[in-house]
Amino acid sequence: MNCRVRNLSFLARLFCLTGDIDMKKTIAKIMAAAMALTMWTAVPAAASADTAANAGTTAVTEQTDVKGSLVIAGGGLGSSNAEVYGKFIELAGGKTAKIGILPTASGKLASSQDFKEDLTEKYGMDASNIEVLPITKHDFSKTDENEAETWAGNENNAALAAKIEKLDGIWMVGGDQTLITDALKNSDGSNSKALDAMWKMYRDGGVIGGSSAGAAVMSNVMLAGGDSLGALRDGFIDMNDYKDVSQQEYGPAAVTAGLGFFPYGIVDQHFDTKARLGRLIMTAYEKGDRSQYAYGVDEDTALVYEAGKGTAEVVGRGGCAVVDVSKAIRDKNSQLTKMKGIVLNYLADGDSIDVTTRKITIEAGRAEMSTKGYEYMSYSAAPQSGALTPYGKLKNYLAYALVDNDKMTAVKSYIYDDSGRGFRLLFKKTADANGWYGSNGEKDVYSVTGVGMEIIPTTVSFKSRKSTLGYSKSDFKVNDSAASADAIKGSLVIAGGAVTAGNPMYESFLKLAGGKGNAYIGLIPAASGKLKSSKNFKKTMESLGVPADKVVILPIATSDYDDTDYKDVVEGTSWANDADTVSKINNMTGIWMVGGDQMKITAALKNADGTNTKALDAIWNIYKKGAVLGGSSAGAAVMSDAMFAGGDSLGTLSNGFVSEEDYKDMGQQEYGPAILADGLGFFRYGLVDQHFDNKARIGRLIAGQYEIGSKDQLAYGIDEDTALVVSNADKTASIVGNGGVMILNMKNAVRDKYNGYKDILVSHLKPGDTIDLATQTFAFSKDKYTTRGYEYNEYIAPPNSGVMSNHGVLKDFISYALTDNLKNNEIITYSFADNGAGFRVTFTRNEKTEGYWGYSDGQKDDYSFENVTMNIAPITASFSSRKFVSAKNEAVRKGVAADRIRLNSNSSRNHLVLSWNKTGSFKVSGYELYRAGSMAGTYEKAYTTVKNTYKRTDSAAKTGWYKVRGYRLIKGIKVYTSWSNAVHANI
Repeated sequence: MNCRVRNLSFLARLFCLTGDIDMKKTIAKIMAAAMALTMWTAVPAAASADTAANAGTTAVTEQTDVKGSLVIAGGGLGSSNAEVYGKFIELAGGKTAKIGILPTASGKLASSQDFKEDLTEKYGMDASNIEVLPITKHDFSKTDENEAETWAGNENNAALAAKIEKLDGIWMVGGDQTLITDALKNSDGSNSKALDAMWKMYRDGGVIGGSSAGAAVMSNVMLAGGDSLGALRDGFIDMNDYKDVSQQEYGPAAVTAGLGFFPYGIVDQHFDTKARLGRLIMTAYEKGDRSQYAYGVDEDTALVYEAGKGTAEVVGRGGCAVVDVSKAIRDKNSQLTKMKGIVLNYLADGDSIDVTTRKITIEAGRAEMSTKGYEYMSYSAAPQSGALTPYGKLKNYLAYALVDNDKMTAVKSYIYDDSGRGFRLLFKKTADANGWYGSNGEKDVYSVTGVGMEIIPTTVSFKSRKSTLGYSKSDFKVNDSAASADAIKGSLVIAGGAVTAGNPMYESFLKLAGGKGNAYIGLIPAASGKLKSSKNFKKTMESLGVPADKVVILPIATSDYDDTDYKDVVEGTSWANDADTVSKINNMTGIWMVGGDQMKITAALKNADGTNTKALDAIWNIYKKGAVLGGSSAGAAVMSDAMFAGGDSLGTLSNGFVSEEDYKDMGQQEYGPAILADGLGFFRYGLVDQHFDNKARIGRLIAGQYEIGSKDQLAYGIDEDTALVVSNADKTASIVGNGGVMILNMKNAVRDKYNGYKDILVSHLKPGDTIDLATQTFAFSKDKYTTRGYEYNEYIAPPNSGVMSNHGVLKDFISYALTDNLKNNEIITYSFADNGAGFRVTFTRNEKTEGYWGYSDGQKDDYSFENVTMNIAPITASFSSRKFVSAKNEAVRKGVAADRIRLNSNSSRNHLVLSWNKTGSFKVSGYELYRAGSMAGTYEKAYTTVKNTYKRTDSAAKTGWYKVRGYRLIKGIKVYTSWSNAVHANI
């Protein structure tokens, strides 16, 4: 059964399924400063009625009586994330600890049962000590009982509360965070006995953990819905307008009271994937204690708070944004959100915060590798403006484009709606800004501190561009390899770079090399400036059981290494023609090429006249006989006949190509026109590119494929931490690792004279999916469901516009906003340079478009899709400041908001009769009537009318408490009056 049924409500489907010096100058300065102080003062944002009450903030600032800990996971927690699971188990007391799992947020019990299985089968805990706590106010899908009835009242069951007190740890699964607070709080807002028991366990030294919704409830102020654009543009909604988790994807912020276990600042989750910086800033500024940090926890990552230490540490695979609004100020003369003085920190695994002093401590290894004054990057970073610009996630953009880039003192991004109304986001190197560098395997790991941020209201306008921007076509000629795929028995492992420790790609490579007992592996270090990466790969193979003498670093390079005590290279490529080197290669079962500069690999394996060295011939010899060849990053780039040596998407689409002679160093991989050069030709099925997701290289792959690729072949873009594993023997390829592979079909693509493209077909495959290289067809994992006709998401997606765009990385944007979204048949992203020259990119469904969804590695969404139509059109963007809304509209907004309503009930048995009167002269478009079971209960919308009366005499007439408010539509946005009084109707 496919449980993603189209005609179910969103919540029902959630239940089904479960991120300057003279005096004049001095006077002028004083006056300017005074004016600035007048303009920039901390003023509250416009908010709808009752938001302060609904925020429910609790005045708890420290926990002197708590001995326990919290594991606050940002969602998408992989079952393989041993760091987070291990920390939770450790803090609970070890593998014999007693654990309770709170299923309340989810629509099904399976997620709780899966978590129990992870704890027992993967991490060795005793199953008899782990139980699912029977607390809910809704029924779970796919069970034989109605838990809403059979578990009713359990939150106040004394025996269950006593059992909870004796637990060592509690874990709250993900879903809808309001379901947790509703279940654990009584209707009058007091704690249930179960919640009091959780607090006692926590105070006594227990650990409380939770992922996604289970993380959201941890702070005093809880974010329940909204996205960054909605929060910046529209502020907050009343919680009575919150319906279900569908509102987590879009719209104004929804804020209510959390459970308060973590009193040191507001917590948000899914922070990287869902780009929630805007909503966290607004909530921290408007609803929180500004003297505290606010925390945005990435997916597959946890913020671990230990009360005894008074610290919160980042643990896991992502990071945690630490937002400081203590000195942030808003322009009081702008009705739109305009702020400065925000400070961003983005921490990584091992970094910690003293929650009372707010001191940040960087992990020891990275603390010795400050980027300030030692910046590795040196390029002019374009604005992060959409899917064609690199580093779509905030942390990566701040790291690569700003703090580790000596060319930039500030970078910017945008967020805007369909009409272009939005905000410019400015990130600046302050005096305190710094970056801290480390690595996990091949993957760069950065911590970022002290970056200044401003938010400026901006309108972005677009018009078609009828110019080519001096585009130069490629003069590169493909030097086709002599070998055909039919003559090759060997395999390839083509990794997209930044491969993390523990990636299953390593085991795939070893298996193809003959296994630990038969493998004899040679490492080619040529691309890198250090031997460290080769040594790390050698250690990985040894850790998998390969004898040390069977993993050999081959002396093939054209430059010395700066991490050795001797001169490694004496006569250029002579080692690649050395008889001993060639002899070793001829006996090897596998060759691995490390990352770095791909031009150095080809220079080391080719003679000066362009012919093959003897080492390269030997590699071809063993490859044809059955050996596996692998490489990551640069080692992947060389795999096809032609390779990319430089350029980015925007630079390539705008300016085309430059010749190989223009190549200077690998810094050119970050920007500018593309550079094509000869590859080694091991992959016979098309053009390959790497670092595809993080560096957004789809534009350069499209232009390269169109210019020099074969129309009969596909083009392959391999994500970081992912490998394309190719079997020449049976002409298939599979995806292995933690990302995916983007595949371009350009057989019917056309390019116009302004370098726009039409009719590109885009597919994206994930681990478990396979490719038939002969027929160019795809087979998708049997564990995935089709999304076509069963779309889960139902929201109108705004343009993908930068680091605050929900699902900003291209593969996620297409999956969530298009192939698994009922509301969108086309989605849009723009990318442009500082001068506004850029492109409009659309992705559209067609009759062959299919999406596929499943869970992988625990509760991670796992999407694939095929045959999405992609079109690219040249545009010019222009920008204008937005300071004031229309004076007329603002007067109306204020007038409507000031209106008052008096509600009366004339109800009797079987007759619900309500009427109301509105004071004030401003007209409203209609009224919304809400009902609750108790005066202090949760009010739900019951009726919308344009009249000032409401009558029911049928079975829908219900006893309860009622209140009403009016609304007026201004430019498509609802502006509300204040709430009426609440009245009781006894039917």
